[in-house]
Amino acid sequence: MDLQLLRTFTAVARAGSFSAAARELGYTQSAVSQQIAALEAALGGVPLLTRRPVAPTSAGARLLEHAEPLLLRADAARADVLRAAGAPPDHLRVAACPLALPRLAAAVGEATAARPRLDVTISVAARDEVAVDVARGAAELGLAAGIAAPGDPLRLPDVGPLRAIGIATDAVSVVLPADHPLAARQGLRLPDLADARWLDAPAFGAALADVRRATGSEHLQHCVRYQGADVTGLLELVAVGAGLTLLPPWAVAAHPGVVAIPVTAPQLDYRTELLSGVGANPGPAGQAVTELLTAGA
Repeated sequence: MDLQLLRTFTAVARAGSFSAAARELGYTQSAVSQQIAALEAALGGVPLLTRRPVAPTSAGARLLEHAEPLLLRADAARADVLRAAGAPPDHLRVAACPLALPRLAAAVGEATAARPRLDVTISVAARDEVAVDVARGAAELGLAAGIAAPGDPLRLPDVGPLRAIGIATDAVSVVLPADHPLAARQGLRLPDLADARWLDAPAFGAALADVRRATGSEHLQHCVRYQGADVTGLLELVAVGAGLTLLPPWAVAAHPGVVAIPVTAPQLDYRTELLSGVGANPGPAGQAVTELLTAGA
């Protein structure tokens, strides 16, 4: 199956418009229509998109489930080959989860103090996006953070070969409003909170899927999905009763409207991992930051 045709199909399906996909891809609208027709013909004439409105058919929806991982793996393979064949970068790009930023800032600060001419760009993203950025070559290093059982690695998307090194673990607490009936408890069991309202906060490693695994419930209530990268915004939502979340206690200490109660069951760690391409050479800046981040691992 032609990957370029798949890429055009996913762009149209995501945008809901042939003209918008054409602008994104740099094609004419006619060329996009021809590529969709060629893909449908290659699949035996199966219609993949309705035209008014533009949306995947049932067959198109199934293809979309396969197409996006295939395209991601293709991008990762290309990035891996270029890393192996190319010279080390002179500019370091790092993607990091919000709660990994204090450790990253300390390492970058020390590295740049010793090497003032180092160039570093830092972007903030959710855990899965960090892995995707490293796999695709959009970042030389990634700092992913989230909830895991003790000794287990983080659950990362299947984006191709990545090297992951655990560099830190913290305790996990349930974050409650300060006036919550359970706010005075010394510890809380997550299965006892399966009927609570939970915030869906993927950037902080507290996505609803992680909370479901931790509580052992597939039917959690949730009322707000928080896609921001500012922990203050997340804690404000907890403080007004929009839902609970799971965080390391140090991330909560400065906010007066919430309390952090230790999780007593199940056993959990808030884990931070350093991600890089297998066999990749991140250059002098990347090597310096990597050594500082992994020094205490």
